[in-house]
Amino acid sequence: MNATAKAHGLDGKLVEPDWPPLTRDEVRTLLDRLPCCGEPREILSVSPRPFSAAGVVRTRGRRVFVKRHHRLVRDREGLMEEHRFIEHLRSAGAPVPRVLAAASGDTAIETGDWTYEVHEAPEAVDLYEDAISWTPFRSVHHAHSAGRALAGLHRAARGYAAAARKPRPLVASFTIFADSNPALAIKNYLSARPALDCDASIHAACVEALDLLAPFHAELKPLLPALAPLWTHNDLHASNLFWSGTSAHAQAVAIIDFGLADRTNAVHDIAHTIERNIVEWLALVENPERFGDVPVHLDDLDALLAGYDSVRPLCDEEAAALAPMTALCHAEFALTEADYFLGVLRSRGQARMAVPDYLVGHAHWFRSRAGEKLLDRLRRWADAPSEARRAALQ
Repeated sequence: MNATAKAHGLDGKLVEPDWPPLTRDEVRTLLDRLPCCGEPREILSVSPRPFSAAGVVRTRGRRVFVKRHHRLVRDREGLMEEHRFIEHLRSAGAPVPRVLAAASGDTAIETGDWTYEVHEAPEAVDLYEDAISWTPFRSVHHAHSAGRALAGLHRAARGYAAAARKPRPLVASFTIFADSNPALAIKNYLSARPALDCDASIHAACVEALDLLAPFHAELKPLLPALAPLWTHNDLHASNLFWSGTSAHAQAVAIIDFGLADRTNAVHDIAHTIERNIVEWLALVENPERFGDVPVHLDDLDALLAGYDSVRPLCDEEAAALAPMTALCHAEFALTEADYFLGVLRSRGQARMAVPDYLVGHAHWFRSRAGEKLLDRLRRWADAPSEARRAALQ
């Protein structure tokens, strides 16, 4: 294994990667099947993201992004669910990199235990290349631009009518709290994922989380009919954006990494963007009971929402749904992470970081004074006239 390769750990520290880094010979063999790429010359960077092995490769004619998944995480059909969505977005004018095809026409290439994909590398700045989830924007202008980028993505996604994804690890779905009976829905969610369903501690954590999150579901439930189904990104952290430059006023010009995409709704996607960028959850790793010590970037929140609403204004029901959705959206991602750790890596220690620490710990935070402060900010924003919502940074 490459001694210099490191991955983002669940506590924010750099750790040894779970998957062996890409090698030159491996990349050469893969790119031989993609004549559009040219001969590989150098692996320029190794991605620190933990769930796959990836890197930017310089070839004779361009730079490409190569990503390798274990087939238990993404088989060919699993990747094609993402690639078909990306192609729709590109055809609608969204700034997403093209997925490159082999001579056979395949964009998802299976070899043994692995499934590969190759994307164009955006001609822009990877400004947040080393940033982990749950770290903030560098400026309110970046937050505003990210909001505009997300809204543009949602406009481009309209008309994409594919069904929701099949049960897979590492997909940020929205089924449990979309149901009028979350207890039954979570039972169905677990039964479709044997690695979770056979673990008594997972069931116990789910019972506790459902109790903590029940008031937010009660707030969301009457608003659910207004949330139109939409394929969404579900992981718009600043590191999944490429930027026009390095200044505080740089603009988001490309969107990458659709691994968590699924058919949810626009409010669910905005809530995930808030959860990823506005709250520094890693503070709870060291002090899980110190809810008031978790930094929350309310100026960035205001700018993010103003940017979004300036491109795709939310209707009153969508705006009202954003506060409870922000408290609820983490639940299925916590469970799908645990499914990956238990079902693929066979790591009970890492699964515990997702459930109960993440699932239950974040639910407790939203019931705390600190969590209510964030949710009340969202409720006040929803209650404001639509013109006032879009006022920031105009």
